[in-house]
Amino acid sequence: MLKIGITGGIGSGKTTVTRVFKLLNIPVYYADDVAKHIMVNDKELVDAIKNKLGKNAYLVSGSLNRSYIADIVFNNPIKLQQLNNLIHPAVFTHYNNWHTQQNAPYTIKEAALLFETNFYTYNNYNILVTSPLKLRIKNLKQRDNSSEDKINAIINNQMPENQKQKLADFTIHNNEQSFIIKQVLQLHTHFLNYA
Repeated sequence: MLKIGITGGIGSGKTTVTRVFKLLNIPVYYADDVAKHIMVNDKELVDAIKNKLGKNAYLVSGSLNRSYIADIVFNNPIKLQQLNNLIHPAVFTHYNNWHTQQNAPYTIKEAALLFETNFYTYNNYNILVTSPLKLRIKNLKQRDNSSEDKINAIINNQMPENQKQKLADFTIHNNEQSFIIKQVLQLHTHFLNYA
């Protein structure tokens, strides 16, 4: 069973693309959602996060104290790396366990930080979803009701798309000109030939 990674900058259309794969009965693993889940439900990981960031990383209810964590990690690259070094291996292990339980020719792992974590090297193939900057900003304004300044700050904080392009095996263009379904079907056929 092949492992396929899929990523793209914020607002590029990763979710839209993964929905098409799901319609083809391909299991999709949403790494970012799993990370949020295990950060509050995996006792070992919770203890490790508290150890690195302090007990205030969690609220009395047991949920993440997101503003506290954000204040620490976004002003301190070392603390951010320490947090990532705890979360990414835990997600990687969770994904591998999930993958082995699937019954499909391949699975899709959707992750915002696929290339940044170097875990992309464990996949058979990696897909990059690209979208013009203007379209991404427009979509994010509609989806999140965010300001353009905030969106640009997030985009500027991500790995540049040309770097991701060098690491990707395939690219899906979400540009309102190329049909996403057609591009996904072509990749689906390709993956089935190698599964």
